[in-house]
Amino acid sequence: MKFTIVIHTAPWSHQGSQTALRFCEAALAAGHSIHRLFFYYDGVHNSSALAVPAQDEFNIPKAWQALIEKHEVDTVSCVSSALKRGVLDDQEASRYEKPAHNLMSGAELSGLGQLIEATASSDRVVTFGA
Repeated sequence: MKFTIVIHTAPWSHQGSQTALRFCEAALAAGHSIHRLFFYYDGVHNSSALAVPAQDEFNIPKAWQALIEKHEVDTVSCVSSALKRGVLDDQEASRYEKPAHNLMSGAELSGLGQLIEATASSDRVVTFGA
C-alpha cells in the first residue's frame, strides 16, 4: 500500500508527530511505501534542522530526518505554513533577507498542489494532529 502522511502538529506540543513517525516506521517495516510526507500548519516545525530538545528528550525532528534519509521519502513542508513559523530554505532566506535557513535536508518547501498530487497518487492519506 502507498501512503501519504500529513502531520499537523509540532514535535513536542502534541503526541501526533511522534505517533506519525511510529506509523511510518511500522508501515515501511511491513513493506508498504510512503509516497510523501507533508508537514502542514504547526507540523512544519518537524522539518526544522535547528530544533534542540533537552538531552533526556526524544529528538523527533532528528528521527524524521533519519527516516527521510534512510527510506528516501519525498518530504514537503507547506511553504505558507513554514514561512509564517520561521522555517526557511536557503532560497526563501535569501528572498526575505534573513541571516540563515533551517529547513532540514531532504525536505522542500512547496504548496498544496504537492498535497493534492500526493493524494491522487496514494492508496491512503493518513493525517495526524488537529
